[in-house]
Amino acid sequence: MSAKKIILKFARQYPFKIILTIILGLSGAVFNGVSTTLIVPIILSLLNKSLDLQGAPNIIKWLMFPFAGLAEDYRLIIMTLAIVVAIALKNIASYASLVVSSALTRSLTADLRKAGVRLLLDVDLDYFAKMKVGDLINRLGAEVNRTATAIGTLIQIVITAITVLVFVCLLLAISWQLTLASTLLLSVVVIVNQYAIALSKFFGKQLSEASTAYSVRLMEMLNGIRLVKATGSEEKEYEQLQRLITVREKADFRCEATYGLIAPVTEVTSIIALLAIVFLGRIFFAEEVEALSAVLLTYLLVLFRLLPLVSQINGARSQLANTTASVESVYDFLRRDNKPFMKNGSIPYKKLREGIRFHHVSFAYPGHSELVLRDINLFLPYGTTLALVGSSGAGKSTLADLLPRFYDPTSGCILIDGIDVRQFDIKTLRNAMGIVSQETFLFNDTVRNNIAYARPEATEEEIIEAAQRANALEFIEELPQGLETIIGDRGVLLSGGQRQRIAIARALLQNPEILILDEATSALDTVSERLVQLAIEELSRDRTTLVIAHRLSTIQKAHQIAVLDRGQVVEIGSHEELLRKGGYYTRLYSMQFLDETNREKALVKASYEVRSRLNPMIGFLKLLVDNMVDSQQEREELIKESYHAATRILKILELIENSVRLHQPS
Repeated sequence: MSAKKIILKFARQYPFKIILTIILGLSGAVFNGVSTTLIVPIILSLLNKSLDLQGAPNIIKWLMFPFAGLAEDYRLIIMTLAIVVAIALKNIASYASLVVSSALTRSLTADLRKAGVRLLLDVDLDYFAKMKVGDLINRLGAEVNRTATAIGTLIQIVITAITVLVFVCLLLAISWQLTLASTLLLSVVVIVNQYAIALSKFFGKQLSEASTAYSVRLMEMLNGIRLVKATGSEEKEYEQLQRLITVREKADFRCEATYGLIAPVTEVTSIIALLAIVFLGRIFFAEEVEALSAVLLTYLLVLFRLLPLVSQINGARSQLANTTASVESVYDFLRRDNKPFMKNGSIPYKKLREGIRFHHVSFAYPGHSELVLRDINLFLPYGTTLALVGSSGAGKSTLADLLPRFYDPTSGCILIDGIDVRQFDIKTLRNAMGIVSQETFLFNDTVRNNIAYARPEATEEEIIEAAQRANALEFIEELPQGLETIIGDRGVLLSGGQRQRIAIARALLQNPEILILDEATSALDTVSERLVQLAIEELSRDRTTLVIAHRLSTIQKAHQIAVLDRGQVVEIGSHEELLRKGGYYTRLYSMQFLDETNREKALVKASYEVRSRLNPMIGFLKLLVDNMVDSQQEREELIKESYHAATRILKILELIENSVRLHQPS
């Protein structure tokens, strides 16, 4: 869709303001034309001291008809007053049109921002994974402003065009011959301005792209400021941002320079056209010397008032072209047909009675064909704890994200008391869930407001009780302003363990039926981990809990433990049952909890197993590379054996990696 169609689509939302603006503009144009045309008879009256309009254009005679019967002593005064009143009415109408147009622009700006914020709150999480935060902020800020300006500019073009039309009609009434000649002469101005408008559109697109690049980079630098300082990269970041600022300012300068070029070019060419019109006037009216002064004076006066309006239209067209890229960017941002939205259910969620069932759940991220989860079947009974363990990338967090419907399964379903979660109202469903993850988000606000975020109506006593149960009250009381302490962006003024305990207090205050704990202690030191673990045990008491953990010490008391590998459940049972099986969980547990001597032996054994698998695989591959295979069947068997050996080696390496990482000091 073109930028002009988009602008008109936005403008149709405000028919009353637009019609009122145009009517006021039309009124101003009429009063402007009347006042301009009446000036000539006054000049003639002052020169001749009479109202002899013989040879004057018919339009002047028609306008002077109401004054023809007045006494000569009063006629000039009344005519002058009429002009003053017409000019006053013209300016009143123009001012009212400006006020209404400004109100329209402000309304559009506010409504576009509201629509943008509403969209960001409604759209699925997958959209944010693909978009850059800086780009979104730029579209909601600068690009929306430029789009609203484009609407106001288009309306101003319409009003100015109406005014030009009124003056053109006056010029035609005075002399169609001169008007035809003027049109031909002024077409040169139009051609020159059309080139400037094309340049303005091009530079406007450059400015929009430069603004987006600058906003995105600035946001990334601010979000990663700790990394920037930790790596001493301040100068590198400054140079990158300096380059982006320079590019943006150059694009902005080109836009302004192109826009500013229109007025002087129009003025120079217009003066040349005026002189040519005077010359042509003498030719057209060579036999009517008496009428020449009245006709030519009137024509030139009206034309002189018209030329600035033509310049205004050209300038407005240039400005409109300059904002085309912003209009298209905002329109694309506000579109809902090309963005993912979670379909809401109609059943209000009330209470969990039986349990949660993952029924043949498979999942692939939108836009990807590879399945992250494959045919998951699990049941989490009411009031129990189900722990998910496995190596990185096994699909644990993805499975947990499906429960609150951050994503929906590609196939299969999740049932709560036998009802598909997609049938529940999303808001009521998520209100029943509390989520505590390793990447806790806190607002740059007070401790109180962060704890009470999900329940802003909570009382002081409830907030303090939640903080106490989360083992957070002690350090909160030591803060400078206690609960009223501002904790900085993302809680930067608190330690990792303190942030986690604030998040747990928030979940306790929310009092959710279903609890999701996503590696909530994986990034903490030993002391903080113990405090947070105690808070988690308090939080999990008498709740239906889904736990994701790398540290197996935190989930040994879970009622069930599901072991995931490559998106599939490979083992399930209690801690003791899984140890007795001697499978994947047992190996992972051994890597984490054997003493150093036994652990070293296990690592040596694992290394030996890797070599024993690797050697024949290399032999198979060499046979394939040297083309020493007799049949296609033998080739396929060698490839299959190599694949199985590589898969087994990868699993062993993952176990070694998990063991090393989990035994590193926190």
